[in-house]
Amino acid sequence: VVIVGAGAAGAAAAEELRKAGYTGPVTLVGAEPTVPTDRPNLSKDFLAGSAPEEWLPLRPAGFYAEQNIRLRLGVAATGLDPAARRVTLTDGQILEYGALLLATGAEPVRLSLPGAELPHVHCLRTLADSRAIIAGATEARHAVVIGASFIGLEAAASLRARGLSVDVVAPEARPLERVMGPAVGDFIRRLHEEHGVRFHLGETPERITVSEVTLSGGDVLPADLVVMGVGVRPAVSLAQAAGLSLDRGVVVNHYLETSQAGIWAAGDIARYPDPWSGEAVRIEHWVVAERQGQTAARNMLGARERYAAPPFFWSAHYDVTLAYVGHAERWDAVEVSGSLDDRDATVVYRRAGRVLAVLTLFRDLVSLRAEAAMERADPT
Repeated sequence: VVIVGAGAAGAAAAEELRKAGYTGPVTLVGAEPTVPTDRPNLSKDFLAGSAPEEWLPLRPAGFYAEQNIRLRLGVAATGLDPAARRVTLTDGQILEYGALLLATGAEPVRLSLPGAELPHVHCLRTLADSRAIIAGATEARHAVVIGASFIGLEAAASLRARGLSVDVVAPEARPLERVMGPAVGDFIRRLHEEHGVRFHLGETPERITVSEVTLSGGDVLPADLVVMGVGVRPAVSLAQAAGLSLDRGVVVNHYLETSQAGIWAAGDIARYPDPWSGEAVRIEHWVVAERQGQTAARNMLGARERYAAPPFFWSAHYDVTLAYVGHAERWDAVEVSGSLDDRDATVVYRRAGRVLAVLTLFRDLVSLRAEAAMERADPT
């Protein structure tokens, strides 16, 4: 088995192969030079300075050797030949496989504008990215976060925890409105403003210099540190060159198999049939990636198990954690019960009367019950 991508999906798949009793060779290929890392922490506690770097590895240093999982780190896959069942790496090595998992994840979008390549301008995806932002934050006073995405807002909260002044620039009218609706978007904005973040919504950056960011409306913000959190795109170049079926991601069936025999895909690149919504979806969340990696591993060994786990993610902002189960790309009704401002609420997203997703603030039992209902495919 060869696994290309050492993130959540790839690492979970490698472990699951051993748990399931597979004793053959397993090679885990990762473009980053570090062992598989707890990526969500890079924008949360580690970036905020409340978690040491020692917490970041998913497993202790000796785990992969003990499990006889061969790590090939700091190299990427540059070629895939499905007919010959071979993967070529950047160092020239060719890996033969009987089964292949593509778990190449996603790549951060870097805006093309004057100054975007300056050394104090960062994206946030890898441990190296997070280290670089932390290093910059030790000297900086004014940070500008471009994009009111989950990553952008988590970075804003973490930089405020480090004492920097923070401005968030985004084109939308409310942060996270497209994902969570207007009520939650307004709450998120109030929460960040309570902690000193300044929002510049309906704006885009036009130019970055060593000390400023100029906005489309003409405002000029002081900025000796800039973080771009404007989204990611699935890393599908390897799959595309190999002729796999694509649709804004790598298309897989219920078993996470791609259009080519012997190749599975999991995590941020996989567009799969979601039994709850009835739609083909691609979801960029850590827990989804782990569960898909585990299912793909079992299916490589012949399990023929449908991937049907309800999507779940959490997002931490200061002392507030949003828990979200399900998936609602669009809805016609949003129902809020309880009080968002009191940090005690449930938000239900419906379409045609059917529950698509449930968001909770400090109502874990409600979240678990919603997940259980989705696992039973019993909409309420």
